[in-house]
Amino acid sequence: MATPTLSLTGRALRLLGQREHSRAELERKLAKFEEEPGALARVLDSLTAKDFINEDRVVASVIYRRSAKLGASRIRQELQAKGLEPEAVAQAVLELRTTETARAYAVWQKKFGMTATTPAERAKQARFLAGRGFGAEAIARVVSGAFDADDC
Repeated sequence: MATPTLSLTGRALRLLGQREHSRAELERKLAKFEEEPGALARVLDSLTAKDFINEDRVVASVIYRRSAKLGASRIRQELQAKGLEPEAVAQAVLELRTTETARAYAVWQKKFGMTATTPAERAKQARFLAGRGFGAEAIARVVSGAFDADDC
């Protein structure tokens, strides 16, 4: 017995049930299942009208899931890859910058826990934080030991 194929709406709802998706993500994932031109746009318009697709929730979801481990630069890249509005991405990054050093300190504390004693160790710690997308100012404060959790 063959399993029934899902409609575009069913596929979109299945994806949205797993996590928040932007309209651009859904278009990219569902385009191969579109049988008649314009059907996907109608489905996505309907889901947007019913508030199943909401760009603000996508931004909030990414920030919630990723901000504890990643810096503003990496999160900006993820938001842009999701095809979100540039204004929404810029606003989210601006808000993330206010807590950048504290978040970098938390990530650094979990990984290293001690201030580096040699230039090689400092470079290793700085590369680690830079790879996570933290800014140069936050990295410098954390790696040099100029930032303490009490500063939060």
